[in-house]
Amino acid sequence: MTASGMRVHKDTYLDSLLLMVTTVTMDERPGVSWAGAVMASRRGLEDLAAAGFSGSELDGLGANDLVLAVRAEDDETLEAALDAGRDAAFSERETSGGATEEKPPTSTAEAVRRTPGIDVAIVSVPGEYAALEAHHALTAGLHVLLFSDNVPLEEEVELKERAARLGLLVMGPGAGTAVLGGTGLGFANELRAEGGGAVGVVAAAGTGAQEVSALLDRWGVRVSQVIGVGGRDLSEAVGGRMAQLAARALDADPGTSAVLLVSKPPSAGAAEAVLAECRDTAAVAVFLGLDDLEPPEGVRLAPTLEQGALAAAALTGAFPPALNEGLCGRVAAAAERLGAGRTTVRGLFSGGTLCYEAQYVLESLLGPVYSNEPLRKDHGLPAPERAHVLLDLGAEEYTQGRPHPMIDPSGRLELLRATAEDPTIAVILLDVVIGHGSHEDPAGQLAPVCAELMAGGGPQVVAYLLGTEADPQVYSRQRAVLEEAGCIVPETNARAAYAAAALVRREPGLAEEGL
Repeated sequence: MTASGMRVHKDTYLDSLLLMVTTVTMDERPGVSWAGAVMASRRGLEDLAAAGFSGSELDGLGANDLVLAVRAEDDETLEAALDAGRDAAFSERETSGGATEEKPPTSTAEAVRRTPGIDVAIVSVPGEYAALEAHHALTAGLHVLLFSDNVPLEEEVELKERAARLGLLVMGPGAGTAVLGGTGLGFANELRAEGGGAVGVVAAAGTGAQEVSALLDRWGVRVSQVIGVGGRDLSEAVGGRMAQLAARALDADPGTSAVLLVSKPPSAGAAEAVLAECRDTAAVAVFLGLDDLEPPEGVRLAPTLEQGALAAAALTGAFPPALNEGLCGRVAAAAERLGAGRTTVRGLFSGGTLCYEAQYVLESLLGPVYSNEPLRKDHGLPAPERAHVLLDLGAEEYTQGRPHPMIDPSGRLELLRATAEDPTIAVILLDVVIGHGSHEDPAGQLAPVCAELMAGGGPQVVAYLLGTEADPQVYSRQRAVLEEAGCIVPETNARAAYAAAALVRREPGLAEEGL
């Protein structure tokens, strides 16, 4: 017997981050099989209907009404989960003494009046309203971090054209990462505040920005700014408008001694326009999948995030430690445990850029790689039989109606267990992203399942851990948990892909090739 139910809280708006937190709070309770906190917009009601929730209580609701929905093993568990969701949704609206805080501002203009001196607005509303709110912020003279996704392309172009005229940044849509003036926004890692020469990062790639900034931090290099401009910024339609503005700002910043540009596969025209803005400050660019670009003088192209971070570190005079120590030995030991007949790679990624980079590395060593977010247009899903498949689980089709896998690893755990049924899989390739906004213990959630899968000749797990020692989850602790479970944990995402290829080909030495 199962129980399901909903509670409606009218005129209760939660942004997407608090909706995710509320959903996870309900979903993690014992006995709960499905939970969701959604705003009653058209998209939210569609998500509820797809999960089997409908009823007269939803009639007449609007985008400012909150719906909590749960499916559980019995009525008592259902009510307890809904109570927990209510508490999570409303806890931040009360002070420690239980008194209600001052009523929040109802407009961007009012927020600016109440808080003079602010210069950045974070917009996290449903996609159909996001562009309008971003325009309000620009009118108020604010830079915008547009966390919202599902913003139409034509609205993004219009926003960024206007922002460029005003000399303001629109970071996004779908910009999940930024570090501005030492303050992390969205999914961000804790970075050192002191050091010598600093690298400024401009990224049309969320986990790409996190990867290079976390590597630099672990190597002792200070990062001055991380400006995430949204995954479509370097597309042909958008033309790199915000990346150009960000590169120009860092080029003129006396506190930045090198600029590191990162993008998912960009259009050549947009990439060239952005590189042209790097004039007085040495720069490195990582444009994944774009290999035939001729960079201007003073700019170096790097094929992977690791090599881009290494080149940027060298520009500041830093010398990173050895990165490949013991990797071949760990791969050789894993290859001996691997059952015969296993010949394919399955990637389960939470970071889209990391998924792209792994495709880039693997296809050079193993041939075609297929994905829901393919590096090559003709390598989409469904994939041929016995193909290498890398999935970006942060893509819309996997996050619709449930939290992002960085926040809640339960969806990835389900897919991990499902791989046990496929006798062709040799390697499961994972990214584990820590930092602000991520799950409090992702390694602790993933490690037991990984150990179970690897037993008895099963697929071996290669897990790249992205983070810093100062992150709340602590890099060294998370790494120890994964290694104790038997996972291979390389130093960078690119090395993880090389290790996966080495296991498939049973050639441990391949783990060090090309790096």
